[in-house]
Amino acid sequence: MKRALYLLSMLLLVSLVAFGCGGEKKEEKKGEAPKAAAGIKIGSLGPLTGPYAADGNDIKNGVLAAIEVMNPEMGALGPVTLQAEDDACDPRQAVAAANKLINEKVTAVIGAYCSSATIPASEPLIASKIFMITPASTSEKVTERGMPFMYRTCGRDDDQSKAAISFMTDHLKAKTVYIIDDKTTYSQGLADNVAKLAAAGGLKVLGHEHVNQGDKDYSAVLTKVKAAKPDVFYVSLQNSASAAPMLIQIARMGIKTKILAQDAVYHPQLMELAKKDAEGVFLTFGYTDKETPSYKKFADAYKKLGEPGAYSAYSYDSTVAYLKAVKAAGSTDPDKVKAELAKLEFDGASKKIKYKENGDSGSNYVIQVVKDGKFTNYWNPENGQLFAK
Repeated sequence: MKRALYLLSMLLLVSLVAFGCGGEKKEEKKGEAPKAAAGIKIGSLGPLTGPYAADGNDIKNGVLAAIEVMNPEMGALGPVTLQAEDDACDPRQAVAAANKLINEKVTAVIGAYCSSATIPASEPLIASKIFMITPASTSEKVTERGMPFMYRTCGRDDDQSKAAISFMTDHLKAKTVYIIDDKTTYSQGLADNVAKLAAAGGLKVLGHEHVNQGDKDYSAVLTKVKAAKPDVFYVSLQNSASAAPMLIQIARMGIKTKILAQDAVYHPQLMELAKKDAEGVFLTFGYTDKETPSYKKFADAYKKLGEPGAYSAYSYDSTVAYLKAVKAAGSTDPDKVKAELAKLEFDGASKKIKYKENGDSGSNYVIQVVKDGKFTNYWNPENGQLFAK
């Protein structure tokens, strides 16, 4: 009996101590001010897996290169870290990834690649006053929705289509064009713009066909192209991995027409996959002077991550722009940073960076050509002149 009473009293004592101490600690914690997370966390959004993974990883690596360059300059505001999320170029996954970044308390997101991912992902991000700066989404709709924290560092489809039409009519002296796209927001939007402007430029559209993302056999469409014998075959596809098999099949079918593609196929992967069948293909892409100190600084920071892809420099500049604005504001407060972004102007790796009121940074499309396995500046729509060889 004594032993039982002893054990009971010990249990009561332990309970009182536990509840008492627990209650005191809980009150102490409740009265403490929450500690702010150290540093700045930014997010990146893009396809890290699937057919567009090369482009998504280029975006992520561009952010990493910028963080390496900017971290020493951020002082007490730093360090800057990256949370990279995969949107697979899928609208639903993009929204889920955006919500995850919101929960991770990022202050800005660099991305996405596909316009069809950027547009839906931007809704929850902007509602949370998180900056979204896309280095790759060219659909006009991205910046035409009046969203206060939405920015774009690359060019726009409506400007790109004008450069394409100018090249076909002014330089190639083309009279007919055949158009193809893969029904994505970006690709079809760009193709539709070209078709719309063709008539005004005296260019007859012989056909406008659509294929599906992931198609491997384009013979049905290419048979129509071969029969139509257009002066130019305009190819608007989501990326280089889609364009390469089409170029291979074009060569096998003996189609000799001039081929003009767009910025999404600007990636070293195009030549790796299509090899000699990529030679002579023209494409529209923003002009970048790779001899500038800004580009060389970017290239030096990026080299440990691999060879820069189509949107690596735009991603780098997007990140640098945001961090420069944060540094100038002395804070990540979105309204203060936005005010600094409005004043920001600097020589980026990709081009001169100066954001307009709607978030765009302007377009500077030129015509490039695949020559000796490399992308080479070919023709400038601004002055109608060939670039010096």
